[in-house]
Order: sequence, then structure tokens, then C-alpha cells
Amino acid sequence: MSNNVTRSVFLAEKRSRHSSIHPLLAQRRSLRVFSSRSVEPDTLCLMLEAARWAPSSMNEQPWSFLIAARETQTDFARLLGCLLDFNILWAQHAPVLLLSVARLTFASTGELNRHAFYDAGQAMANLTFQANVCGLSVCQMAGFDLEKTRRTFSIPPSHEPAVIAAVGYPGHLDCLPERLQKKVSAAQQRKSIEEFVFESTWGRSAALMR
Repeated sequence: MSNNVTRSVFLAEKRSRHSSIHPLLAQRRSLRVFSSRSVEPDTLCLMLEAARWAPSSMNEQPWSFLIAARETQTDFARLLGCLLDFNILWAQHAPVLLLSVARLTFASTGELNRHAFYDAGQAMANLTFQANVCGLSVCQMAGFDLEKTRRTFSIPPSHEPAVIAAVGYPGHLDCLPERLQKKVSAAQQRKSIEEFVFESTWGRSAALMR
């Protein structure tokens, strides 16, 4: 196949690539509204099993998760209390809160693992996708008190809290304050691929994308 034909085929695919990726990826939203329905233990286990199979540097699997379901009121309140006020406003209605933690050193050598957060993020991405497969929504939050979280759950210095996520079945937007309704329902904004795929040198858009 000639280069011209190959490029023509690519450009045709490029025009429809958003509609061609898996719908659960294209339609994923960080919802901030949840129904009162509890998340089944088996479903939570599936999500964590998906996280377990994420790739990691040297197969260290440097992630850990701390789960607090609303049924365990004390633990749920403790983790909720680590969030900033803006996030508490809506996350208090989620049936499950989940804390992702990264081990900062390699268990095998004790040396610094500079990929730890990257790998923990891959595990969280796997978990989120599986949650979407099960009809759940996952909203991840950076807005939490790091040191309070560490103290509250006795997290050792070798580990770092990465993100807190609210997990649950989607609820109705009208349960949110108006300003949050607008935020949740706003059209998703994404950079074009040309803006972040380079070749030859930094900042030069890859010819494949032109």
C-alpha cells in the first residue's frame, strides 16, 4: 500500500476516531451526583481486581487502596473529613469513598520509585474503566488534606496518598446545587491530538496527525 493511500486511510479514520474508541472511554464523566443505591461488594471486588492487573515498573504494583463505604459510618466520616469543603459538599452523598496510595520506593531494592504515582494512576484508570463497565461513576479528587489523611489512617512515610475517589451509581443532576449542575453538564473539553503528539523535537506536531 502506497504512503498516499496509507495516509488517506489514516485521515479517514482520524475524522471518526472519537466515535470509534470504546464508548465507555468517550462517554466517561467525573459525575458529582450519586443515587442512594449501595455498591455491591462483588462489584467493588471486580473494580479492585481490574486495578490489580495494571502494568507497573518492575511489576512492583506500588498501589494500595483504602475503602470506606457509607455503611461503615465511622470510616466513611473519617475519610470524608479529609476532603476540602467544596468536595465534601457533594462527595458526602456517594455510597463509597476510596483512597489511592502509592508506595514511593521499590520493595525489592528500597530505592526511590519515580514511577510510583504513574503506576498507581494506571491502576486507578483500570479501576475506573471497570466501574464504568458495571454502570458506576467514579469522580477522583485532588482536593484533600494530605497530612490529615496520612495521620487519620496511619499511612507510613514510605507511602503517599495520591487521590480520593467517590464511587457510586449516577444520580439526578437536580440534587446538586446549580453551580455544580452547570459544571457536571458542561460539554467536555479535550486538547486535539496535534497539541500533545510530537516528533523530531519537542512541540513539533507529528506528521501523522497533520
